[in-house]
Amino acid sequence: MGQIEYAHPNYFYLLLLLVPVIAWYIYKQRSMQATIQVSSVEPLLHAPRTIRNYLRHLPVILRSMVFILLVIVLARPQSTNRWENVTTEGIDIVLALDISSSMLAQDFKPDRLEASKNVAIEFISGRPNDRIGLVVFSAESFTQCPLTTDRAVLVNLFKDIRSGMIEDGTAIGVGLTNAITRLKDSDAISKVIILLTDGVNNQGSIDPLTAAELAKSFGIRAYTIGVGSMGTAPYPVQDVFGRTFLQDMPVEIDEATLQQIADMTNGRYFRATNNQKLREIYAEIDKLEKSKIDVKEFSKKQEEYLWFAVTAVILLLVELLLRYTVLRRIP
Repeated sequence: MGQIEYAHPNYFYLLLLLVPVIAWYIYKQRSMQATIQVSSVEPLLHAPRTIRNYLRHLPVILRSMVFILLVIVLARPQSTNRWENVTTEGIDIVLALDISSSMLAQDFKPDRLEASKNVAIEFISGRPNDRIGLVVFSAESFTQCPLTTDRAVLVNLFKDIRSGMIEDGTAIGVGLTNAITRLKDSDAISKVIILLTDGVNNQGSIDPLTAAELAKSFGIRAYTIGVGSMGTAPYPVQDVFGRTFLQDMPVEIDEATLQQIADMTNGRYFRATNNQKLREIYAEIDKLEKSKIDVKEFSKKQEEYLWFAVTAVILLLVELLLRYTVLRRIP
């Protein structure tokens, strides 16, 4: 047991009650002295002393010790030298996910949006100590889930995401700003945005780089992910009769802007060209965020009142045993 601290030290004022109790005991002992007059005490000086003479004050001593120990228990002693190593505590992460119609392209299986959702769910399931939120965007943006540690709720809200929930388009700046709003008042050790998109900013009143400046001012780091194969990708389109078929269309991702956003906020830009690459990117972000916060030690307070309580019970039993055996009074 190392250094001891007390959760409720004010209880020690109860020990002042011992002063009048001890004073009363001393007064009572003196008042009980015999007053028989004898011609000489010489014979008494050589009288043998019994064990009762030596133990007669022990009960009050034991009871006082019991009282002291119970006061210590009430004060809740706690040891403060039990150290544990922990990592990645206190990280707040917001995932900003593009849900525009282009995310239905099938260069990922089954498509970009479903692949992104599945990999993100794997990512959040592996970070039980962090608060994670979800923002979606296309032409506009809204918060699908605020910062939470409830993984079940977050996963269910992820599964509810679909393209077409809001007006089509790609408003990267608006999506990034919405994510910043979720994090700006956070007092977490590390604040992170993971922004995933497959296009070029073509909607919204907020420029992506302006949003990046805002993120930087709040100490928020942004990891940006461009999703899409190189060259062309099969997109689902409808003909005049409403029939859906796949058509190869050029993949256009504003990688320069995504790279700038990452650089301005001390993050990184990644390009995902298939499901496996996307999974590797999330794994890399997971490692980066664990290494961003050094392993730290913290003092974990351990309750130490048990031994004081056990000792008090033992002393009380000893006191009762003496009182009703060796020191029992004759009625």
